[in-house]
Amino acid sequence: MGRKTQITREMILEASYELLDEGGINAVAIKSIASRLGCSTQPVSWHFGSMTELKKELFLYAGSKMGEAMERCMEGRGAVEAFFMTGVQYISIACDHPNVFRFLSVDEPKQTIGEDVMGETSLFTLSFDPKSAALLASEFDLPENAVSDVVRDVVIYTHGLAVMMMYDSYKLPKKVACKMVFDVGDKMLSGIGFNISDKEKKAILKAAGI
Repeated sequence: MGRKTQITREMILEASYELLDEGGINAVAIKSIASRLGCSTQPVSWHFGSMTELKKELFLYAGSKMGEAMERCMEGRGAVEAFFMTGVQYISIACDHPNVFRFLSVDEPKQTIGEDVMGETSLFTLSFDPKSAALLASEFDLPENAVSDVVRDVVIYTHGLAVMMMYDSYKLPKKVACKMVFDVGDKMLSGIGFNISDKEKKAILKAAGI
């Protein structure tokens, strides 16, 4: 008789993520997770206790996957290209994984996971893409506070555009949306005295597949 596969927390979270990606948060249920893993519901209940706890962990797990994707797209790139590639990646996640995007960035966590993840903290007190801001400020000797403001505004624009695309059923082509993010970022950077050369613009757009 073959040895039974031990069902781990990671396996449950990955199966839950796949179900979320395919069908949205309502598709994530103990029975569907167990079916995906080919096991009984017992391991799911044993590891997480309740669906509320599992969804809290899934929120963090899905968020880490998004963060890792953003980090990967910056690797080996100059500051400007890395900055714009994070915007392209964000739009790509919204378009290619709309259910994950909705769960993480649109739906109210208090409704989907039963907890206000921010508590009393406002999003607008946090740093927006601090790695990109630090890279730009350092590489081009720009005031970090001015760069941080530009990064914040581009992030807000990118998120707003992605949400509008979602509600518009993604009728706006991804490439067009990515070019819109690039154009806004270019304009905002020029406003603090940083102008991207035409050669560099072409290289960034080519790297982004635009």
